[in-house]
Amino acid sequence: MDYENEIIELRKKIEYYSKKYYDEDNSPLSDYDYDMMMNRLKALESEHPELITPDSPTQKVGGHVREDFEKVTHEVPLLSLQDVFSYDDLYDFDKRIRQTGKTDYCVETKIDGLSCALKYENGILVQGATRGDGVVGEDITENVKRIKSIPKKLKEPLNITVRGEVFIGKEEFEKLNEEREVLGQPQFANARNAAAGSLRQLDAKITGQRPLDIYIFNVQQVENKDWNSHYEELNYLKDLGFNVVPFRKLCKNIKEAINAVTEIGENREQLGFGIDGAVIKVDNLALREKLGTTFKVPRWAVAYKYPPEQKETIVKDIICQVGRTGVITPMAILEPVKVAGSTISKTTLHNEDFVKEKDLKIGDHVIIQKQGDVIPEVVKVLTEKRDGSEVTFEMPKECPVCGALAIREEGESAVRCTGIECPAKALRNIVHFASDDGMDIEGLGYKIVEQLLNRNLIKDIADIYDLKLEDISSLKKNGKKFAQNLIDSIEDSKNRDLSNLISAFGIRHVGGKTAKNLAKKYETLDKLMRASVTSLAFSDDIGEIIADSIYTFFREDQTKDLVSRLKKAGVNTKLIKSVELDNRFDGMTFVLTGALSKYTRDQASEIIENYGGKTSGSVSKKTSYVLAGEDAGSKLTKAQTLGVPIISEQEFEEMIKERE
Repeated sequence: MDYENEIIELRKKIEYYSKKYYDEDNSPLSDYDYDMMMNRLKALESEHPELITPDSPTQKVGGHVREDFEKVTHEVPLLSLQDVFSYDDLYDFDKRIRQTGKTDYCVETKIDGLSCALKYENGILVQGATRGDGVVGEDITENVKRIKSIPKKLKEPLNITVRGEVFIGKEEFEKLNEEREVLGQPQFANARNAAAGSLRQLDAKITGQRPLDIYIFNVQQVENKDWNSHYEELNYLKDLGFNVVPFRKLCKNIKEAINAVTEIGENREQLGFGIDGAVIKVDNLALREKLGTTFKVPRWAVAYKYPPEQKETIVKDIICQVGRTGVITPMAILEPVKVAGSTISKTTLHNEDFVKEKDLKIGDHVIIQKQGDVIPEVVKVLTEKRDGSEVTFEMPKECPVCGALAIREEGESAVRCTGIECPAKALRNIVHFASDDGMDIEGLGYKIVEQLLNRNLIKDIADIYDLKLEDISSLKKNGKKFAQNLIDSIEDSKNRDLSNLISAFGIRHVGGKTAKNLAKKYETLDKLMRASVTSLAFSDDIGEIIADSIYTFFREDQTKDLVSRLKKAGVNTKLIKSVELDNRFDGMTFVLTGALSKYTRDQASEIIENYGGKTSGSVSKKTSYVLAGEDAGSKLTKAQTLGVPIISEQEFEEMIKERE
């Protein structure tokens, strides 16, 4: 067998996934699969030491320092841990330790987040840094100061550096993803990615908006303190005001330590945070010094990784759930079975294609797998156990919640509900309707809409216009001023342009620019609702897919009902003629890229259009100007390559002021 080529291929794959995990906070690979690749590479290199190279992933700590952060050199390296995958490995670890000395063990949960160091001088937090490559990390001081559970001042004026894991709790993660789904933002794949991405923000305000937490698990260095026990050290840190890793157990021998590891595994479902294993540490700090470290890992600790567990069960039924964006997802109802410490009675089947690829039927015997805190999944269908009573599953043609048409567009895997009054989509629809891209109702954001729905003060979009002052003021303590401002904003929204209303509907594929083009062409909502697919397809920037989406939306009974109620409430449904300006940008096409300081992109686009110009989403040789703000990306690069004129926001303002 060609071991050398296998080693080369493994190194390439591990480097790729390491970059995704450590640097981009977005790994598509499970921890278990990554660990198995790394284990295979270690085994091959152990058998063929002549093939080991200094740049092998086995010879260095994962992670790099991003160039846009200041660098911090750790006075004490933040090392990674040696992974083990069986209790036999733990007995081997204990055997090696006892060759040097006797010790208790401290067993802790291995929290799945991003490791960082916190430095205090005279008890005041002065620096926060990521692990980076273990020796050099990223300065995230301003970001860690935004995390509420990190003390800014200790109860004693110590000079101390501690190490902890920043994470997002399970419930907080679900809530964060729900909010992002409603706001049309991409969802985080898992809590670890969310925590890491949130902590490594260049804008500390964004970090402060995320539900980050931390557990401290080690003292890196301290002045004028001398402990004998790591366990005592952690208890002292708790007294100082730190959030210390909550599950920590002092064990007299390796058998007790293994029992503690088992206990964590059996109860990890009840933990409020995600874990990716358990850590077994030598408790005696003097013995730790004797044992020392390698270039990459300490010799006095290992991380036990729980293997994925598989069980057989039966698919009793397949039902469909409707998400807040209208995506209809099949869900398998299972004969309850205990897997990896928790009883599993249902699991997502993702989409129609997943069901077909697995050839999954109602009544099938299946193998399900759950690794740690990962959602259980169907990994295999036992077709050999079929008896002919199994039933083929078909995705619904109508929404199971509201009865509206359910469609799957070409090129997509998702089936979606088209009903705008669907209760399952209410939060998302109302938030979008009130957003800057819609009717611009100031104060009616995600959290307020959520409260209004939870208190049954509204059920759908049209109910916004029936809200009373006393309904809103009850949401906040001393909320009369807020309530009056919101009532005024709701009233003002009745006078928005037709383009705002079209955009506010959240029609699939219809953004602000398309909404403006539709408003200009049809001038009234009634005319737009009567438009044929052919007529729509001949509008600017509208193809067959978008035309069909618009046509289908306005044929729904729910849409007709909503429009009728909005008209009754006094909402404008006609084009408001804009003030005619000169046509200085006639025949010109602008591309906007990066963040503008004085305008939103919609505002800048509107100015360009009011002067006769057009905006485009892509750069070509026909582009007249690229308006570039901060952090402009690939569009700026392409403009430079093609020689397209690039203007700043200041130059754009000068172009507007000309001849005024």
